[in-house]
Amino acid sequence: MEPVYEVYALKYAHHDRRASENFIGGDPHDGPMPLDYFVWLLRGAGREIVVDTGFSAAMAAKRGRDHLRCPARGLQLLDVDAARVRDVVITHLHYDHVGNFELFPAATLHLQELEMRYATGRYMCSTCFSGAYEVEDVVGMVRRVYEGRVRFHDGDAELFPGVSLHLIGGHTMGLQAVRVATRRGPLVLASDASHFYANMEQARPFPIVWSVADMLDGYGRMRSLAAADCIIPGHDPLVMERYPAPEPSLQGIVARLD
Repeated sequence: MEPVYEVYALKYAHHDRRASENFIGGDPHDGPMPLDYFVWLLRGAGREIVVDTGFSAAMAAKRGRDHLRCPARGLQLLDVDAARVRDVVITHLHYDHVGNFELFPAATLHLQELEMRYATGRYMCSTCFSGAYEVEDVVGMVRRVYEGRVRFHDGDAELFPGVSLHLIGGHTMGLQAVRVATRRGPLVLASDASHFYANMEQARPFPIVWSVADMLDGYGRMRSLAAADCIIPGHDPLVMERYPAPEPSLQGIVARLD
């Protein structure tokens, strides 16, 4: 029998912005539409798998974001020691998904080979593509390749029974979503394949994009992997409203998604 996992979203940062900034072509009903920033935890079958590692307080200051807590401190609220985590999935190499990986010294980092090629290749000569990357994060990941700590994946792959990686692309060339077996069925952590529920529900892509066509195709791809109400967008504050906290003291900090 396939194992099932508990799945948690941990909020670590926030950014006030307007709806017109979240859709290609803007929004005719412009108004507040903030971003929340998450890392995710999968727990089951004797494993603790972290998805993405967030960014630091220093990076928040540089980028003008509100840093609420270190993601590693957030994991401690769920009795997870970042220093002992064995597997970390990096959905893509944008600054808000790959910072802090030095806090996971025991982990193998799982990354799409195509994402490394994109982040170190010719497209980074254009600021429209490179703006969401931090060169020190990318260089740090290259160093970890030479340390033998990065496991590259070439497209879809089973990470463990009940956990699989799926190359979506669109937002970046090598973005991967994570499909997880849970007690309510397959669940997809979209990461930035859809920042908000509205991006995929209305087929209105987020403006930071490598390929609009791939992003639109990605919405359908995710629906083939899980029911629509089991696809979790990467930055939507509604996630914290639609899913309960595992205990009252974690309200607004952690949501249990399974």
